[in-house]
Parts: sequence; structure tokens; C-alpha cells
Amino acid sequence: MAKGSKAGVTLSLFALTWPIYVESALQMFLRISDTFMLSKVSDEAVAAVGVANQILIFVVLMFNVIAVGSAVVITQYLGARRFDEIGRLASSSVAINFLFGVLVSVIVVSFAKPLLGIFELDPEVFGLSQRFLHISGAALVIQGVLTAVTAIIQSHGYTRHTMMVTIGMNVLNLCGNYLVIYGPFGFPKLGVTGVAFSTAAAQLIGLAVNLYILRKTAGVALTWRHLTRWSKEHVQKVLSVGFPSSVNNCSYSASQFVTTAMIATLGTTALTTRIYTMNLVFLVMILAISIGRGGQILIGHLIGAGEREEANRTVYRNLRISMLITLSAAAVLALFRVPLLKLFTGDASIVEMGAVLLLLGLLLEPGRNFNIILERSLAAAGDARFAMIGAVSVSWLFSVPMIYLLGIHMGYGLIGMWAAFIMDEWFRGLILFMRWRSKAWQRKSLVQRKEEITVQA
Repeated sequence: MAKGSKAGVTLSLFALTWPIYVESALQMFLRISDTFMLSKVSDEAVAAVGVANQILIFVVLMFNVIAVGSAVVITQYLGARRFDEIGRLASSSVAINFLFGVLVSVIVVSFAKPLLGIFELDPEVFGLSQRFLHISGAALVIQGVLTAVTAIIQSHGYTRHTMMVTIGMNVLNLCGNYLVIYGPFGFPKLGVTGVAFSTAAAQLIGLAVNLYILRKTAGVALTWRHLTRWSKEHVQKVLSVGFPSSVNNCSYSASQFVTTAMIATLGTTALTTRIYTMNLVFLVMILAISIGRGGQILIGHLIGAGEREEANRTVYRNLRISMLITLSAAAVLALFRVPLLKLFTGDASIVEMGAVLLLLGLLLEPGRNFNIILERSLAAAGDARFAMIGAVSVSWLFSVPMIYLLGIHMGYGLIGMWAAFIMDEWFRGLILFMRWRSKAWQRKSLVQRKEEITVQA
């Protein structure tokens, strides 16, 4: 355990991780609930929202340029006990993500048609997807600010607070979806359009609550002066971690974007199978993501405090714990794969293929876990650039060509593509493992402790 923020929060992996897991699961559930409730309307509506979400997820990952970078820098500053600079760091991060969100919203709304054209959708699915993307794309500015504010609160160790906000967002979203899909009490049935508005409204309310928590609980004031006048040193440090980390994430998401386009050529059934299967797999994926994020906060504090050997031991301990948890979760998912898939659809061909893909998750998810934990750990230590180079190289020189070769060229379809995913995750994980063992990350710290600055002065 490590001493955390100026509020005196004591940090431990479990205390940090379980709220992040619940929050992440509920963030995913915002999208899954849309899919589940729309499945009662039509498979076309599900395919439309699923494809639009591929674009939205890719864009949301770009907001992590600032969110991830600011979280890592703030954890190191907290560990180094340089509390007086946190407010300015946070203000810069929120302002940059707001401006970026405005820009991205304009781009997504303006280019919705050509973006969706990549997937060669049926006319009905295309029309529904375009309508959903116009509304959700316009609301991306909310997501941009929400991402930054949430990351800053969590870097202080207040992960339970952001979890509670996300619970509230989900309740609001479910209620909104119920109204616009089923039309009780004479409420108009708005279908896909209503679902998009419902999700955006829930996020806006969640953002307002998180801004209150940032000020009152974490003690971080966002001042107009710091929102408009950014420290060059702070921005450079944030980008030194955030940019490589987000290039890594965006590269991965782009490869999934390309993969989805490939799957779309196999037909609506294959595309819908992928969407339903991934909705279930997300529940396992976020175990590794949550432990990685919790570990990142803890390791950032340790690095900032100069406790590098403890940080090293913590990463290996996190790997052992997370691998066991992820494999257990994947096994449960595989065991109940058929009844879980039948919650979404009664199509026997979709259930049969989805069941095979969930079985392959016993190999895929531990590899994904291996990769995520090490990537987050390197980022926390300030060594995000290496992870970026390795991930981008493997994805585009090996994984994407392998997905096409096995899935399309050799005709193995979704099974071939899943085999390529497995190879991709383990290959990237091994590269990052060798980097961590080299201890090159120990030279990448972003901040000096106050005591060190005083001695040098």
C-alpha cells in the first residue's frame, strides 16, 4: 500500500480496482443496454448502433491523450508531494479535452456518411446508423470533458466516487431507453434516435456531478485563469505520456475498425454475431483494464515517491493476480456461453458461432490481460513511448494482415480472425514484458520529489 493524495487517502490495488471495475462495467453497460433493449426492436437496429459505436469508441479513445497523460503526471506529482501544482495541471487537462471534444464532434457529425460508407451496410441499417451517429457525435464534447475529469478524480484515489456517478448514469440511461423504446404513458417511441439522446443526457448529468466531486472531495479547483493559460512544462509532460498511450489505444481501435469492416463483408449475421459476442467479452476485458488502471495509479504514486523497487514488485504481483482473475472470468463466460447469447438473440446460427468465439476467449483474454497490465505499468512509469511503438508495429505489420489472411483470404471467417487476435495479444504482451524486465523505465520519471528539489537548490 502507498500513501496517496493530500487528503491522506491510503492506496491499495484492491481498494482502487474494484470501484474502477464496477464503473468500467457500467460504462460498457451504457452501450450494452442500448444493444440489449434495441434487440427487442430488430437485429437491424442492433447492427446500426453497433457499427456507429465502433466509430464512437475509436474517437473516445482519442480523448485519452490528455486523460491518461494527466492521470499519470498527477499521480507522480502526488507521490512527490508537490500538491500546489495539481490545480493548474487539472485545469489544463480539462480545457484541452473540451476544445478537442468540440473539434471531434464537428468532424464526426460532418463526415458521418463517408465514415459509415466504409462498412458497406444495407440501406436500412445505414440510415439508422447515420441518425444515431449524428446525435451521439454531437455529444462527444461531453464525453471528452467527462473522461478528463474522471481520470483526475481517480488519480487522487477516489475511485468509489466516480463509480457511484456511473451507477447513477446507468439508471438514468435505462429509464430514458425504456421511455423512448417502449413508449409507456403515451411517450413517443423514438427507437435508435431516442437511445442516442438518452445516453447523451445521462453523460451530461454525470459530468456535472463529477465536476462537483472534483472540487469538493478531491479539493481540485478549476480556475478560469488556469483553464485559459496553460503551463508549457505541464502540457509537455502530459503529452509525453498521453500521446503515446493514446496512439497505442487508437491504433488498436483502428485495427478493430478495419476488422469490423472485414466482418461486414461476411454479412449482417457475422456482424451481429461479433457485436453480441463482444458485448459479453467486454465484461471480462474490463477486469484487466480495471486492474491496469488501479495499478497505474498505485505505481504512479510509488514512482513519484522514488520507490522504484516497490513499483517493480507491485507490477509482478499485479500480473499474477490479474491473470488468475481474468482466466476465471473467461471460464465462467465460456461455461454459460449459450444461455448468455440467447439473452440477445434467438438466431441459432448466431448463438452457435458466438459460443465458439467465447470458448476461444480462454486463450484470448489472458493474453489481453498480460498486454494491458504491462502497458499501463510502463505508462505509469513515464515509459509510454516504447509501448506505443511496439503496439503500432505489431498491429499493422502482423495482426491486421493476419486477420485478413485467416479470416477472409483463407476463408476461416470469425474463427480465423479470433485466432489472429490471440496471436496479437500474446505477441505484444511478450514485447512489453521484456521491456519491463530490462528496467529501462526507471530512467523515465516525470517529476522530482520536493525533498530532491530542495537538496539540489
